[in-house]
Amino acid sequence: MYAFPRYSPLATSYCLILLLATLSCSKQEAPLYQEQILALGALVDISLWGVKPEAARQAADAITADFNRIHTTWHAWKPSELTRINAQLVTGHAFSVNPEMIPLLVRAHALSQASDHLFNPAIGQLLARWGFQGDEPKGPPPDPAVISALISQHPTLDDVVIEGDHLRSTNRAVQLDVGAIGQGYAVDVAIAHLRKLGVENAMVNASGDIRVIGRHGNRPWRIGIRDPRGSGILASIELQGDESIVTSGTYERYFDYAGKRYHHIIDPRTGYPAQGTLSVTVLASDTATADAASTALVVAGTKDWHRIARAMGIKQAMLIDDHGTVHIDPVLAKRIRFETTPAPKIELSPPL
Repeated sequence: MYAFPRYSPLATSYCLILLLATLSCSKQEAPLYQEQILALGALVDISLWGVKPEAARQAADAITADFNRIHTTWHAWKPSELTRINAQLVTGHAFSVNPEMIPLLVRAHALSQASDHLFNPAIGQLLARWGFQGDEPKGPPPDPAVISALISQHPTLDDVVIEGDHLRSTNRAVQLDVGAIGQGYAVDVAIAHLRKLGVENAMVNASGDIRVIGRHGNRPWRIGIRDPRGSGILASIELQGDESIVTSGTYERYFDYAGKRYHHIIDPRTGYPAQGTLSVTVLASDTATADAASTALVVAGTKDWHRIARAMGIKQAMLIDDHGTVHIDPVLAKRIRFETTPAPKIELSPPL
């Protein structure tokens, strides 16, 4: 789990990197329109194919507004609707919320339950103690006694009661942080908006939370997957139709303290950064699901990633352990192309 937004505005690395080819457009085709915006505290790349420039600019402006609205609503530590909610949850009393927030909370609850709460947006207090609810986490790590006290209260979304547009919590330790699903949810909102505007071929990339619809002209959209042990590309994959891909990595957000590195994906069971996994890549039909699942599978690790993926309805996933071994299901293995030489060691899992 990690604080929302995932990156600072100056972030220069992505868990997924778009591979762009030189474009050659015929007179019958509109050129590729691309725009990069700053939203959710991160860089968001918008690519539209076959849309006239003026319509493309209007579409980009529309989804920029979507991202900015979501950012100001769901921010975990700056004044927002979410910080207001967290202030009310500790009272145990019911209170009204913006109805727009309910669908995400309902979706997050279902995904949290499916993951055995390895994806757990209710551990905001723990994330704050680690310093990951801040623009530049620096350490030191929390006192072990503080971590033990927080996890002993077992806050989960099961403790949050939704009654219409009202919320209340049965556990005063619950503090919401939707960082492990909010960015993916925003991408889904953007794609839905683009479709309403008549856009049929597009890609939205929010710092590696990616969803595509249609095609990139006469070919699929080509996506690169970052090597978690370096800054280069580990593998590439082609997406088309309507697909989402998200990678969560322990290299994304971290701090070094007393010679040890502490990353942002916290295991809710222990209260400490998850161990044994460098990154997880998930393909799904929507980005919110892929976002939540990629975090849950990092926490699950090599011993339990397959079971948790199946429970969350994931059919294609790849986990890279801290030895660099790739654990991958057969469907994704057939689609992916490794770009490194030599290729990594691969362990094929049973089908998901």
